[in-house]
Amino acid sequence: MTSLKRLTRPLLGLAGTVLVTSVMALPSLGASLSFTTSRADLRSNDRLDWASLGPIDPPQPFRVLPFASTATSDNGLQVNIDIPPTGDPTITPPLLFQTTAAGIATNFAPDDFVLFTGLDPTQFPAPGNPGPLSLSFETPVRAVGAQIAVDDTPMFDAFISAFDRDNNLLGNFSAPGTASLALDNSALFLGALSDTANISRLEFSSSVPNRAIGINALSLRAVPEPSGVAGLVLTGLGLLVMRKRKTLSGQR
Repeated sequence: MTSLKRLTRPLLGLAGTVLVTSVMALPSLGASLSFTTSRADLRSNDRLDWASLGPIDPPQPFRVLPFASTATSDNGLQVNIDIPPTGDPTITPPLLFQTTAAGIATNFAPDDFVLFTGLDPTQFPAPGNPGPLSLSFETPVRAVGAQIAVDDTPMFDAFISAFDRDNNLLGNFSAPGTASLALDNSALFLGALSDTANISRLEFSSSVPNRAIGINALSLRAVPEPSGVAGLVLTGLGLLVMRKRKTLSGQR
């Protein structure tokens, strides 16, 4: 028993040290932000499919959305969507549609659900709502991004801007993109990455002032809550204590 006490006392001290270190090592100041055009670079652990905004309304191949709405990711992160109205009554509110050959073709992947800012469907090329399309996260994230296309515009520049919880600009980035009806998943990806979870809002827009924009599913990377990290640390130390206890019992 004395040996066990001698063993467990430093282990419990170690548990406290590791626990405090783990919690303190979670978000820090002076974060570094970067941008990418590759979804894989985000190393995402969460996803938000716009299908969660509701079913398409037959016989129309789309669903009409409000200018402000809320969606929830696979892991329960609440995302607030804001698209400013244009003031033009000929331009629709935001729309949700699916990219199928029988529905609306784009250069997203087949069957993607697309969050779209709205357009005047009576004209071609169609005047549309240029946004920006703003996404605010209930809990800040480390990385987030989506593919983007501009309606009736074969070539364009797309922009992404990231903001912190106080709405301070963390950084912005632009890249050239293309739009087509190929349904080949060639739509430009734009993502923001930080070394800490400080991205509270994201904006998408384009260089075309009177064309609608659309984005497909969001990829997100969040960090575990401190309590989750603490639980992992304590679980591991508990297993270590049990293993040492068995070893000491076998030596008696």
